[in-house]
Amino acid sequence: MTKKYFGTDGIRGAINSKYINGDMFFKFGLASGTFFKSQKKIKQTAIIAKDTRLSGYTLEPALVSGLTSAGMHVYTLGPLPTNGLAMLTKAMKANMGIMITASHNPHHDNGLKLFGPDGMKLSDKIEKKIENLIDKKITKNLSSPEKLGRVKRLENATKEYLKILKKNFPKEFNLRGLRIVIDCANGAGYKAGPELLKSLGAKVIAVGINPNGKNINHKCGSTYPNKIKLGVKKNKAHLGISLDGDADRIIMIDELGNIIDGDQIIAALASRWKNKKMLRGGVVGTLMSNYGIEKFFKSENIKFIRANVGDRYVKEKMQKNNFNLGGEQSGHIILGKFATTGDGLLVALEVLFAIRKGRKASSFFNKFKKTPQILKNILVKDKSIIKDSELKKSIKKAEKLMKGYGRILVRASGTESKIRVMGESENKQLLDKCINIILKKIKWSLIQKY
Repeated sequence: MTKKYFGTDGIRGAINSKYINGDMFFKFGLASGTFFKSQKKIKQTAIIAKDTRLSGYTLEPALVSGLTSAGMHVYTLGPLPTNGLAMLTKAMKANMGIMITASHNPHHDNGLKLFGPDGMKLSDKIEKKIENLIDKKITKNLSSPEKLGRVKRLENATKEYLKILKKNFPKEFNLRGLRIVIDCANGAGYKAGPELLKSLGAKVIAVGINPNGKNINHKCGSTYPNKIKLGVKKNKAHLGISLDGDADRIIMIDELGNIIDGDQIIAALASRWKNKKMLRGGVVGTLMSNYGIEKFFKSENIKFIRANVGDRYVKEKMQKNNFNLGGEQSGHIILGKFATTGDGLLVALEVLFAIRKGRKASSFFNKFKKTPQILKNILVKDKSIIKDSELKKSIKKAEKLMKGYGRILVRASGTESKIRVMGESENKQLLDKCINIILKKIKWSLIQKY
């Protein structure tokens, strides 16, 4: 299904570009508000949260204007992790929730993620219906003057979100005696992250907690884990936690300074849940999940299914197969028993609950050996270059050479103007050769196109 505005995870792009500007956010608000209005509800409500980007001050009023013009009463929550927004959408019985964020992207990007009344991200089908409303004549969706919505700011959103998180664990659960370093990426979790860990008794060393509107994800957070790696070593911490801009991703650092990605976290949790008889069905990964995790699950007799990249596609597969655990190598991890989307803080709590009695993080995470992986991200003006016939031939050639020794994956990013080329194999020489075949052809195609 081809979509005009929505990508892998909401709508995203450079601020004041074609789709990411005040005019378009008014239209997004009007269209989504119109779609989610319910005849069964007396009061139509939408809630909005955001990360810490400077552009949020530009986009939020436009979005609010569109929603209230559609007849929605709006509650603004301020900076809050994405899953906090999802949880509160459901808890407040709102018609919908909107997170203003560009996730792990740099500060000059922004966008939004939409959630339905169940706290779930929207399906491709619903996104397409909203897109149709966006492109309709504005006057068709405007409410009459007496049915316009009102706006109210809720100041206790972080507190309520943390309450919901902690309800998933025994009352006596605490982190006393644990030293934890947390990097909040100068993003949406800059308040919630340290506050949560401190409230449970941990000694907390927090970085990335001074957002200025422009430093979100800048040399910090889950895409830059070396910063927290140094912090763990310096402070002799038991664990390091690294979030992204909207705190729906997590990368961790064990006490030895090893970087633990999403695949390794998922493998450790799956093993624990299986032993505790908490794992339902199996695990959903993505096309990018390391081949090593697939082999590990096979050895453990745990069913493993791959979904398209994007945590909403993971969630859809989890629902379809009645699984309660899934996620991505990048750190989007969905604990189906507790949440509808990725939540870095929730995953951190689940790991901390497992190691709270003196177990070392390094032993908890040591589940499988990663298959050597090469990932190249090529910046392009037009991602449709991936459809180039010569490029397709080179991909087939690389796949043929790699057959039986590993795998090759080439895809257009759903969140950035990039083509991602990934290969995995124990045969490093062959892997390099296959990756270079594709890279050379992409560069050739770019020269021809531009």
